[in-house]
Amino acid sequence: MNAHVFQSTLTVREATKADVAALVDLMQEFYEESAFALDREWAAATFHRLLASPEQGKIWIALADQVPVGHAVLSLRFTMEHGGLSGYIDDLFVNAAFRRRGCGRLLLSQLRQHCQRIGCKSLQVEVGATNSAALALYEHFGLRVARDGRVLASGRLGEDGT
Repeated sequence: MNAHVFQSTLTVREATKADVAALVDLMQEFYEESAFALDREWAAATFHRLLASPEQGKIWIALADQVPVGHAVLSLRFTMEHGGLSGYIDDLFVNAAFRRRGCGRLLLSQLRQHCQRIGCKSLQVEVGATNSAALALYEHFGLRVARDGRVLASGRLGEDGT
């Protein structure tokens, strides 16, 4: 496969509903690397929901000779801090065989261009502190680790509002 990796033509395009099965497969790989379980039905439904609501975000798929090898998911929100629309890189995954070959840059380039076109005031991403390759990639796009003492706090909201 390595010979194929070096000769592959990488392309990135917006994902469609026809890509959901491939996106779920990529998400499965992504989750397996971190030893997370993935409910494939839930993931498929979530991809379908986002694809049906472009005002909430967008998904791109990376292809090597038309074979899916990565994806990026953008979520959109309004932030008071920036006084406007803000983009959040919700997922970025590239198959291990295609890392450090420009695939992540192609995905992020498309995502960033979209954010600029729709008037986003900022772009954020959550990344592990030890993921030096991802940190370097994000820094290339002007995203830097916050040094202002912020700590990410998160929690799920239950159906009963709690």
